[in-house]
Amino acid sequence: MSMRGDKTATAASPVPLALSSAPGTGATVPAVLMERLAQAVRRVCPAWLSSERDDLVQIALVKILERERRTGTQQQLEKAYLYRVAHSVLVDEIRSRRRRREEPLGEQPDGEREVRTTPEQQVASHELGRQIHECLQEIKRERRLALALRLQGYSVSECADQLGWQHKQTENLVHRGMADLRRLLEARGVKP
Repeated sequence: MSMRGDKTATAASPVPLALSSAPGTGATVPAVLMERLAQAVRRVCPAWLSSERDDLVQIALVKILERERRTGTQQQLEKAYLYRVAHSVLVDEIRSRRRRREEPLGEQPDGEREVRTTPEQQVASHELGRQIHECLQEIKRERRLALALRLQGYSVSECADQLGWQHKQTENLVHRGMADLRRLLEARGVKP
């Protein structure tokens, strides 16, 4: 039984990406790629980021094109790959917003309530932050640098890129730095 006429089989087939022509030749992005990429972004994007969907599609497209340029080969883009790229772009956007502490205006997303802290909780949070900062100063420089970036919300890969280090080296430094921080905080009486 052939499934060629079935939409499911067509949707799962790889998308040819023939953009490896020289710059300035007027090469365009295949419409089917844009459609599938937009669909992938729509499926993974939460409602509170719906106003940013077009931007996320463009960022995902740039990511795919940069990969092709780096590797110098034409890619057959499977549907699963497009979803992975869309998910990656979405996660990067959410992390970026958290680092910048951006919050949408208006209503909160469904299921989320505004969290109000008491003055006592604010003082305790400030004190904990101060103690973490003091403990970080006691950690070896390389571990401190890697851990400080990680605590700010950067992934290990992003930390490695920022510091110009190997991924595995950065991962080890973050892991050891976290162990040092935990040990130093426990010595001060701060426990999870």
